[in-house]
Amino acid sequence: MAATYSEAGVDMNGIIKSQDRIGEIISGTHKDSSVAHGFGHYAGVVEVGDGTLLAMHTDGVGTKVMVANALKRYDTIGIDCVAMNVNDIVCVGATPVSFVDYIAASRNDECIFTEIARGLAAGAREGMVPIVGGETAIMPDLFGGDGFSFDLAGTIAGTIQRDSLLLGEKTDTGDAIIGAYSSGIHSNGYTLARRVLQKYPLDEKVRGLGRIGDALLTPTEIYARPVLEILDGCDVHGLAHITGGAFTKLLRLKKTGFCLDMLPEPPPIFQLIQDNGVAKDEMYRTFNMGIGFCVVSPEEYENEIMMIFKKHGVMAERIGSIIRQEGVFVGSKKIA
Repeated sequence: MAATYSEAGVDMNGIIKSQDRIGEIISGTHKDSSVAHGFGHYAGVVEVGDGTLLAMHTDGVGTKVMVANALKRYDTIGIDCVAMNVNDIVCVGATPVSFVDYIAASRNDECIFTEIARGLAAGAREGMVPIVGGETAIMPDLFGGDGFSFDLAGTIAGTIQRDSLLLGEKTDTGDAIIGAYSSGIHSNGYTLARRVLQKYPLDEKVRGLGRIGDALLTPTEIYARPVLEILDGCDVHGLAHITGGAFTKLLRLKKTGFCLDMLPEPPPIFQLIQDNGVAKDEMYRTFNMGIGFCVVSPEEYENEIMMIFKKHGVMAERIGSIIRQEGVFVGSKKIA
């Protein structure tokens, strides 16, 4: 039997139902027209005056913290935390302006917290956002056990002018989908990845991959610099950070068709996961498969967009097109 995210304990369909119910409840707090966009995209947006919008988002790094803990390496996990927030908030066209972090741990450990903070600072510098505060909570009764365990999350704020708010509604048939390469698994799907790779020691080397632990802990790519430059000079119809739910995230932009028929060969870490019992369709519904960010634009801008990514050290190429048939297609196979 093929391994699935649901079998590993993360039922995406069930989570979506829970999220929809949460969305129904929290929408009752939108008492006036100051909410420009609420639940269901990459950030919530409110108007703060004179056409200026404030976008906010919160995210964490999931069970990737368990890999950091197993390797006793904490200096990069903060990069992931900033990346997951920065990459999401730019999807609505917002420029990040502030970030706060939340560390919950089983016990106080100044050395570990210092390493986590160094990663947060490195990510913030790359994401061009100041860290203005945060919270550290010590909760031994919640985490249990004698060792050190922790969780890490953050909240980001960004600003945008109302006439520049980007939600994907301009996405049109024939638009190009440009995919920016990921640095690896990023910070999603680790419950499934750890499940199928648990038979391998983290220090084991795999041909073409290197140490498995190093591959699993590679920090999430931060796309803020190239994406904000692209928004400044190109006609962009939609932006998508490929995170939990992988390419199904594209449907956040618009209920249209996303045909991904020019995807590159996935990096070795994904092949290793697939070879250990995860079906191809499940891979493309769970992992980024080497593409961490997508830009939807008219075809005439695709070369300029790829060049801007390249200028910032990120490889990108056209991976597909917008089609009329609704859904997300990898090749000819519908995955969502």
